[in-house]
Amino acid sequence: MSFKDRIEADEIKILRFLNSRMKLAEKDKIRFRNLVKGFEGEVMFDSLTENLQCPSYILNDLLLETNNGKFQLDTVMITQDPLYLFEVKNYEGDFYFEGDRFYALPKKEYKNPLHQLQRSESLLRQLLESLGYRIPIEAYVIFINPHFTCYKAPLNEPIIYPNQLPRFMHNLNRRPSTLNGMHKKLADQLVSMHQIELPYDRLPPYDYGKLKKGNICRVCLSLKTTVVNNKLVCEDCGCHEVIDHAVLRVVEEIKLLFPNIKITTNLVHEWCKVVESKKTIRRILKQNYSVEGKKEFGFISLHDQRLF
Repeated sequence: MSFKDRIEADEIKILRFLNSRMKLAEKDKIRFRNLVKGFEGEVMFDSLTENLQCPSYILNDLLLETNNGKFQLDTVMITQDPLYLFEVKNYEGDFYFEGDRFYALPKKEYKNPLHQLQRSESLLRQLLESLGYRIPIEAYVIFINPHFTCYKAPLNEPIIYPNQLPRFMHNLNRRPSTLNGMHKKLADQLVSMHQIELPYDRLPPYDYGKLKKGNICRVCLSLKTTVVNNKLVCEDCGCHEVIDHAVLRVVEEIKLLFPNIKITTNLVHEWCKVVESKKTIRRILKQNYSVEGKKEFGFISLHDQRLF
């Protein structure tokens, strides 16, 4: 059972919006695809850890810092002994190791996941020791994609390949584990130390006035949408969505793209484009957000709605 859930990164959400509303540079498209691919692989691994019956605390997607070094952990699994650390890779295709380097065929170099694992394990161990814990760590690189093949695979390295995963998870599930207050305290401490990193300095430049306006389809992400009988209808895939939900998605999108902007009826009306009635937008905003101001409506969220 997950002690800390995994959520999609804001950087992925923003790049998804921008990909629908502007022409991304090729390097930004590649980064977007890689981020999505990585997240999908982590979710695939979550589906395996969620079925484990072994008593444990599973912490997903931690960003921690120790000795002025930040490090990201895909999955940490706290058991009686040891603590497991998993670096999940969703690579697809033919790869090989050559010395301490890692390549995709024919010869495109990638970061060596073993080096990433070693750094994360070292920093995690330092952090645990600074907190007063001396817990053995077992760290593994997990290649999750069933269409991944590795040639010249190194022996005696902590790597789990796709065809080894069922047996590995079975053995993991059979490990005896009795948790106590110390394990719960450690899980709480690690979650409390998790850092939220804003993505804006890694994003391509974008401007409110130059972004395409309209309601993005929640299924196929097309801007070819229109309003029919109080529903947002996608001309590409035929998806129907209640207009209230579509407008609330727009508000959360604007807040993510422009965190310092004031949400107003006029702003949302301009961004939606296909929702002709300002009265409808004002009603939806007043029902879901608190109101500031008198003549124009500014809105502050009453609660984090996590609509995406």
